[in-house]
Amino acid sequence: MADINKVVPDNTTGNFFVDTTCINCDTCRQLAPDSFADQGDYSFVFAQPQTSEAVRAATRALLCCPTGSIGTKESNDAKAIMQDLPLPIEDDVFYSGFNSPKSYGGNSFFVKHADGNWLIDSPKYLPHLVKQFESLGGIKYLFLTHQDDVADAERYATEFGAQRIIHRSEISAQPDSEIIIENNDAINISDDFTIIPTPGHTRGHMVLLYRSKFLFTGDHLSYDPASSELVAFRRHCWYSWEEQTTSMTRLLDFDFEWVLAGHGDRAKLPREEMHKQLAQLVELMKLPAKQWFAHFNDA
Repeated sequence: MADINKVVPDNTTGNFFVDTTCINCDTCRQLAPDSFADQGDYSFVFAQPQTSEAVRAATRALLCCPTGSIGTKESNDAKAIMQDLPLPIEDDVFYSGFNSPKSYGGNSFFVKHADGNWLIDSPKYLPHLVKQFESLGGIKYLFLTHQDDVADAERYATEFGAQRIIHRSEISAQPDSEIIIENNDAINISDDFTIIPTPGHTRGHMVLLYRSKFLFTGDHLSYDPASSELVAFRRHCWYSWEEQTTSMTRLLDFDFEWVLAGHGDRAKLPREEMHKQLAQLVELMKLPAKQWFAHFNDA
């Protein structure tokens, strides 16, 4: 629970505030960009929400903050607004909410599907989410993009009898996983789901393509709303930037409209624009580090 005695100094006066336990994970800025901004070391409230929808968005951010660093000075409707989560995105694809500190606030997503539902990476394990996932039909597969974002995957797998999918190179994070991807070949799980290994951020990183429309990208690829362009995180590439560049190039062979990132913002673009931006990003990734950081301002 956020502490009013530990507010960050940049907060504007009003009901909502951020305290000093903030890890600057970007969750609040994704959910309520009209209220929260990036100071550099933490997020802060730069504008108090005024409309009912803005208050609702800020309250969702409060609920989803992995470290409980957002609070209100007066009462709020968090208990009622909790029912918004998981939050629908499009076509039975949902943002799970309740980001976990175990994955540094990484996003998790849920896909409702007639042949069995998918959870992509793991949110916090909460009774509310268990109940909501049950009402949506449970979880058949738990797709883990990489070792950083497994969070409470084991608890959800046990709760729903779900099969965890992870790459062999990441197996130490979930050693009892039921389905192990052994190499870097794309795998069609069905007509709707394609697993695409994308080594780079970590050695066994993978992304998931759903219906050639939604790409769940983990820490491989995201969107920067400030520049309105696709971006990759060079400073947070733990395995190989060269491999990540090669993996990004492979994605040019696939069509999609949505980038749904574990870290970083999500976005929907027309297919042609998505492909164009992806091709531009690949070329930028080939630049020397100094030029890359100059372009993306330390992305």
